[in-house]
Amino acid sequence: MTRSASTESPHDKAADTNLKLRAPSQPMAQDRPLRVAIEHVEPELDGGRYPIKRVVGETITVEADLFADGHDVIRGLLCSRHERRDHWQETPLRPLGNDRWRASFDVIELGHYRYTIIGWVDHFATWQRDMRRRVSAQQDITVDLSIGKEMVEEATRRASGPSQQRLNELQARLSRSDFQAQLDLLLDQAAQEAMAETDRRFSSAYERELIVVVDRPKARFSAWYEMFPRSTTDAAQLHGTFKDCESRLPYIAEMGFDVLYLPPIHPIGETHRKGRNNNPQGDAASVGSPWAIGARTGGHTAIHPELGSLDDFKHLMAAAKTKGIEIALDLAFQCSPDHPYVTDHPEWFKARPDGTIQFAENPPKQYQDIFPFNFESDAFPRLWKELRRVVQYWIDQGVRIFRVDNPHTKPFLFWQWLISDVKTSYPETIFLAEAFTRPKVMHHLAKIGFTQSYTYFAWRTSKVELINYFTDLTRSPVREFFRPNLWTNTPDILTEQLQHGGRPVFMARLALAATLGSSYGIYGPAFELVEQRALKPGSEEYLDSEKYEVRRWDLSRRDSLKEFVGLINRIRRENPALQSDESLQFHPIDNDYLLAYSKHSVDGSNIILVVVNLSPHHVHSGWVELDPAAIGIQANRPFQVHDLLTHAYYVWQGQRNYVQLDPHSAPVQIFAVRRNLRREEDFDYYL
Repeated sequence: MTRSASTESPHDKAADTNLKLRAPSQPMAQDRPLRVAIEHVEPELDGGRYPIKRVVGETITVEADLFADGHDVIRGLLCSRHERRDHWQETPLRPLGNDRWRASFDVIELGHYRYTIIGWVDHFATWQRDMRRRVSAQQDITVDLSIGKEMVEEATRRASGPSQQRLNELQARLSRSDFQAQLDLLLDQAAQEAMAETDRRFSSAYERELIVVVDRPKARFSAWYEMFPRSTTDAAQLHGTFKDCESRLPYIAEMGFDVLYLPPIHPIGETHRKGRNNNPQGDAASVGSPWAIGARTGGHTAIHPELGSLDDFKHLMAAAKTKGIEIALDLAFQCSPDHPYVTDHPEWFKARPDGTIQFAENPPKQYQDIFPFNFESDAFPRLWKELRRVVQYWIDQGVRIFRVDNPHTKPFLFWQWLISDVKTSYPETIFLAEAFTRPKVMHHLAKIGFTQSYTYFAWRTSKVELINYFTDLTRSPVREFFRPNLWTNTPDILTEQLQHGGRPVFMARLALAATLGSSYGIYGPAFELVEQRALKPGSEEYLDSEKYEVRRWDLSRRDSLKEFVGLINRIRRENPALQSDESLQFHPIDNDYLLAYSKHSVDGSNIILVVVNLSPHHVHSGWVELDPAAIGIQANRPFQVHDLLTHAYYVWQGQRNYVQLDPHSAPVQIFAVRRNLRREEDFDYYL
């Protein structure tokens, strides 16, 4: 049962709960020593330094160790409230055994919730327990009954409001009753409930209030499509526009994507503009990299003139919304040498001894067309405020999703400040961290505020790599703050597997990304058109990369994976099991080239089992082993699995069942598990 409580913090409800550690000789400040210890609260991130993450509508289950000296009965409450609410909701903790307790609360609003634990010794419940034991042992309970009545009298004097009224009624009934009736009244559950709050004056409170950031559901479940606007042209045009992007929306909607991510849409610098295939020497026809932001026509709050106007961009956003698609913009905090900031604020950049500005480099790689900001400059406060203004500008235009380019190359404190400041006023905003860097750095970015994060999925290709990586993402404390967004490919990442595996690998990797993760993305049309040409052997760069030139794509090609992508996304939308990650479970299968895993919905009504052939060249078969209890089936009863890709039905029975996958026709099977076959004739139909 959850109920509303006082407006005070659980730490302040009783002044006695704020006891600090003192030297043994130092006198206690309260009337009575606190007796309940509260330890090992979960979820708690880095001692409460960072918040955990949830989305609207989810339930947070909290556990803690509560115990006291001696053998008295103890009680505990989970206290929770939204940051905009004064009243705390109180949910009784349930014992799990071995001094472990649990309770849950729902988050129903965007923003921050706070939660903590309080516990106390319940003297009346202890009296009830011991009295039952005395009665069972047929002991003389005359004195003990008087003690119980005195406890009620004393509690009545301290109580107020409804509690005092219930206790007054209990006392009145006690005064009219004989010995046995008094005993029955005092041992009744109603008496325990009436006395429940009387000992909370001396409750212990956990030493801190913990925080959960609550985002909108799209933070947990989303399908992203990355597209270069300038490559949305037909054969008669040179450079795509926002109007061309609008004509591409039905195509994207048919594939089932709900986020359209556009690389930077700002003016592109001309100084040191890159040519085709990252040639450092461009020519008059070179269009440059969109990440070289800034020219005479403006910087981070301007639009590349060849794409159109601000009104055209807003029209694109409105048109996308009618298709159920939200536009995500790239947030790349860097400048071309032609950016107005370079002239107006040279103090925001690092000067070299020869007087020139330091360009970006990752030796031996050099990026002369990009100047990084110097976040250690003495002028950093003004720089921070200006970059915050840039984000606000696009928020004012209606943008609520940002893909952040290389956030690990900017100060953590900057992102923590900026994201917190934005989400205070716009809690629906989503920030995706594109940080392919060391695990601890990626994790820290998630802790300090990034809503979603790129992952190492692209390079996890073997069975053991996938199992180990996703077990860590979904079964370790990382799951409390790190929301993975799995990308099959990006303009920078054409993995060796995609280069050489052909169509079967593209299909398998799409299915893995879309079912292992509740959020995923593809860079298209390169992906659905199975673009696998690398710049050179050993490189993950695309040949004729869109980063440096306008590409024209034949979307009508018969070998396109468009229909397969659309089917995968439809399966995701129709099956709640695939819309979160916490239930992911891998299943043994006796073939190293076959991967089997399942997910289930919160209520257990929707169960999805996925089997993927990780080999692009050979047919593989094996016996998948299922834990009946884990997927909610009876161990010795037949059950049905429905392949949602081919619409084939199979009747399985027991823990071990046979699968066979041909990578050239069906490299993946996505089964909906149906626990029960209702009629005997079902067996004849499906067998």
